[in-house]
Amino acid sequence: MKIEKRHLLNYSILIPYLILSIIGLIVVYSTTSALAIQSGVSSIRMVRTQGLFFILSLLTIALIYKFSLDFLRNKKVLAFVIFAEVILLILSRFITDTVNGAHGWLTIAGMFSIQPAEYLKVLLVWYLALIFSKRQDEIRDYDYQALTHNEWIPRNLNDWRWLTLILIGIVVIMPDLGNATILALTVLIMITASGVGYRWFTSLLGLVVGVSTIVLGSIWIIGVDRVAKIPVFGYVAKRFSAFFNPFNDLSGAGHQLANSYYAMSNGGWFGLGLGNSIEKQGYLPEAHTDFVFAIVIEELGFVGASLILALLFFLILRIILVGIRAKNPFNSMMAIGIGGMILVQTFINIGGISGLIPSTGVTFPFLSQGGNSLWVLSVAIAFVLNIDASEKRAKMEQEGMVFEEKGKMIVVCYLIVQ
Repeated sequence: MKIEKRHLLNYSILIPYLILSIIGLIVVYSTTSALAIQSGVSSIRMVRTQGLFFILSLLTIALIYKFSLDFLRNKKVLAFVIFAEVILLILSRFITDTVNGAHGWLTIAGMFSIQPAEYLKVLLVWYLALIFSKRQDEIRDYDYQALTHNEWIPRNLNDWRWLTLILIGIVVIMPDLGNATILALTVLIMITASGVGYRWFTSLLGLVVGVSTIVLGSIWIIGVDRVAKIPVFGYVAKRFSAFFNPFNDLSGAGHQLANSYYAMSNGGWFGLGLGNSIEKQGYLPEAHTDFVFAIVIEELGFVGASLILALLFFLILRIILVGIRAKNPFNSMMAIGIGGMILVQTFINIGGISGLIPSTGVTFPFLSQGGNSLWVLSVAIAFVLNIDASEKRAKMEQEGMVFEEKGKMIVVCYLIVQ
């Protein structure tokens, strides 16, 4: 008996997504209108573009939601998408000019730009979920050895570790340290979600923290000026310089982070009011992208920013909950991976604007100006909504909780809101 998919839509995910996206449009207008007027262009130019991407995102969600999940499990489809992504990554690295010190943007027909590294976030979750879900019996019996085949350095070039390393490596040489970090931590989350022992997660996390500490310590000891002379990493070195002490170079590398501090300090508990930010008036660079949450704190205060953050965390928890409840291993890892990816991106952005970690150029989910980022997040949300509906349908069919009365389908309500 067929159950209408629209009856199974998870509104506890869809509604927070819509609210955050609409708040994002308001924030984009607030952070870009003044500078747009000063530049002699329309004050709604950027928010209009963001709005078009929001409409595109809604259409994408509707389209993906109607698809069967079989297309996600199709190896040929995945192989084609990975091949196309590799081509786009290579083109964005070697045939484009730098933007803010890094490559990564491809201009299409001179009309709009795409950032292939953004697409890789969802693609990597998809790839690893498909690989790991087919090894569940082996993982149950052999733990992590099912993933490594007792080879710390894989001999087979088709091994998932080589492809993952190549994809992340291309992002590193952009250099796009922010997205590379998100991808690396997402891989760690996917390994954990695969079913291996939690002790391996602890070990890998300790390794990541240890390597990060060594890298930061080495840069501090060697000196930022010397590290900046290394090819590719000059742009990254400037961000590390600001991390160590932004007030040493207020007119240079530390300018952005110092003004982020000023913005958050100006906001206080209840903010200066929507649209009344001082720092966005040309003082804080990238106020509409990387450092947008600092402006949110300045305008809405700690209380308003905390409410937005709470809504985002609620959305992330609902996504992860879909993965925890899912019976199908592939569905479970997809949802957990997507929720983990958004969580990592949020923490890295907040860590960057607050100086807890080096600023890495990562956007804040849903609020930062950027159509590519919004569209990728929307695709991820669409996958989770589709997965949740499929899991509900399977559960209802198994438990016989669908009834037919006079040719109409009656679906038990409590399953819909779960």
